[in-house]
Amino acid sequence: MIRVILPPHLRTLAHVQGDVELEVAAPVTQRSVLDALEARYPMLRGAIRDHVTLQRRPFLRFFACEQDLTHDSPDAPLPHAVASGTEPFIVLGAIAGG
Repeated sequence: MIRVILPPHLRTLAHVQGDVELEVAAPVTQRSVLDALEARYPMLRGAIRDHVTLQRRPFLRFFACEQDLTHDSPDAPLPHAVASGTEPFIVLGAIAGG
């Protein structure tokens, strides 16, 4: 099981509290995790990735194992600790302003 931590606004949209657990087939990548997340919670489609391009939405970042994975290829394998469920895949809302 893959654990996903969502920011509060996405948890509210998906009607979940706490971490989300997903069954994701190998290889575990950003794309496969987000595909599984959107399949289980269709209301998140378009909130994390663009409907058409499937590109990450601005002001969202991806982290795992204390590493910023935001700009990694969506098809790059996630760290083993995430694939094994030891560490979560984190979707974090970025903050901008002056």
